[in-house]
Amino acid sequence: MKDITLSAAVRQNLLTLQSTADLMSGVQNKLATGLKVNSALDNPNSFFTASGLNSRAGDLSNLLDDMGQSLQTIKAADKGIQTINDLVETAKAKANQALQTQSQYERKTFAAQYNDLLEQIEDVAKDSSYKGKNLLGGIGNDLTTIFNEDATSKLTIESVDYTDTALSTGLNLSNLAEGQGNTTTLQLQGGKTTINLTDGTSTLKSSSILSNSNAISTTAVLTFGNNSGTAPVALSGASDITAGATVQDLVDGLNAIAGVRAEFDNNTGDLTVYSDEDFNIGNQTFTATIGSFDFDATAFSTTTQLLSESGSFAVGDTLTLTDGNDFELGSFEIDDDTTVADLENFISDFNGVSSDFDTGSGLLTIESETDLTLTSDNTDFAASNFTVDTDGITLEALSDSGFATDGDINRVVDRLNTALSNLRSQASEFGTNLSIVEIRQDYTKTMINTLQEGAGLLTLADTNEEGANLLALQTRQQLASTSLSFASQADQTVLSLF
Repeated sequence: MKDITLSAAVRQNLLTLQSTADLMSGVQNKLATGLKVNSALDNPNSFFTASGLNSRAGDLSNLLDDMGQSLQTIKAADKGIQTINDLVETAKAKANQALQTQSQYERKTFAAQYNDLLEQIEDVAKDSSYKGKNLLGGIGNDLTTIFNEDATSKLTIESVDYTDTALSTGLNLSNLAEGQGNTTTLQLQGGKTTINLTDGTSTLKSSSILSNSNAISTTAVLTFGNNSGTAPVALSGASDITAGATVQDLVDGLNAIAGVRAEFDNNTGDLTVYSDEDFNIGNQTFTATIGSFDFDATAFSTTTQLLSESGSFAVGDTLTLTDGNDFELGSFEIDDDTTVADLENFISDFNGVSSDFDTGSGLLTIESETDLTLTSDNTDFAASNFTVDTDGITLEALSDSGFATDGDINRVVDRLNTALSNLRSQASEFGTNLSIVEIRQDYTKTMINTLQEGAGLLTLADTNEEGANLLALQTRQQLASTSLSFASQADQTVLSLF
């Protein structure tokens, strides 16, 4: 090409076209990339300054993602605390319900429900994790959120441990004792003996002198004992028949003995004695027709036997079941046709109590989930040694529930109130932390935008300006092409000579 000679005018126009093409290429590149500084060659100062701003914006953008995950972790813990707060409120309601009743069985039931709620609290705390981080999970779950690129600005949220409600550093709510019931047995047995007291011609009255009876010697000294050799009990009022002891004295003396009941009929002169144990009247002389004054008690063998055949049960007696808080479960009046089955059903009618009668041994087994007392308005019944396993007729549970007394319940309520206060305080703390992270998240978004905007001011092209430049260059290119055409016409004139 160096051998080709161009005229000065042609060469000048050609250079102009080449320069315009180069300028158009640069403008087109700016329009295509949107940048007026694409490399350090374009503007070293702007390029490196913008690169630094964009790098910081990128670092903050990565931190922004971490902030978003921290927010979700805090929200998960906050939701967990709200649920735990509701469960604690429910547990408090159960405690207050227990205060409204004196029934040991109902309180025992509320104690079991209370324990179920504590278990749910622990489960909720364990389930309040997000991506392996649980602010309610205790040690190892502290959350640190970094707010700037060199980690000099950050927030550390300490975790709490609600996965074990008994922790003193947590909710300090221990499971309640649910109580353990017990069993006792009542020996149902009895015997009945009737003696007709007369003076030989007519029946005796309750006020009659015993020495007038044809059944008892005028020199008898009456004492009472059982067949097993227990020391006898002296006759009530008088021990010497000749001292003026009456039939009523004999009746009173018999009724004073535990498990013995005596009834005297003024119309017939019949003295009827019921006994829960083998029994006799000693140190006395009976007529040949009466024989030995013995009472043989035998175990009840059917559920249809009448309770009135025992020395401890009399028609008109009222039996009452109460628990250890003196809460009355119910009462039951004995009629002349009340059977063992009626007593068994009466006891089994109440929640937490059951009974079963063994026809072989005559034992009525009573099982109760709480303390239980069976009483009667018949003093003989209450005083009699009527049970096998325990003293009197009181059954003591092996253990009481945690809601057994008002004091126990009030202590639990106090702990629940403290737990609620701590939960609200912790919820407030998490709420503050949540607000901090959200505010810093918004701030970081704004800062990223500011950095990117600043970098854009240094590197972004003005498309309007560059569009105008391209249009001007296109016009210049057309003019240069026309000028080149004019410059080449002189050479074409020479060509026309040939």
